[in-house]
Amino acid sequence: MKLKQVLIATAFALASSAAMAFHCPADMKKIDEALAKNPNLTAAQMTDVKKMRADGETLHKAGKHQESVDTLAKAMKVLGI
Repeated sequence: MKLKQVLIATAFALASSAAMAFHCPADMKKIDEALAKNPNLTAAQMTDVKKMRADGETLHKAGKHQESVDTLAKAMKVLGI
């Protein structure tokens, strides 16, 4: 019985990690599309958004999906998306 619970918990953990992995590229695409429209941002905001976008991709590639999603969310907030 305990083994079954451990297997179920492991399956949920892996599924949530995979879901986050697919979320990152979608967020990066939204940011790229918003940047392509030349948003009305200050130079500092533009620099910050581009850095957060790059950091999010780096974190995604490193398998740190929650950190990637959090970083990309900050960039999207500045962009208003």
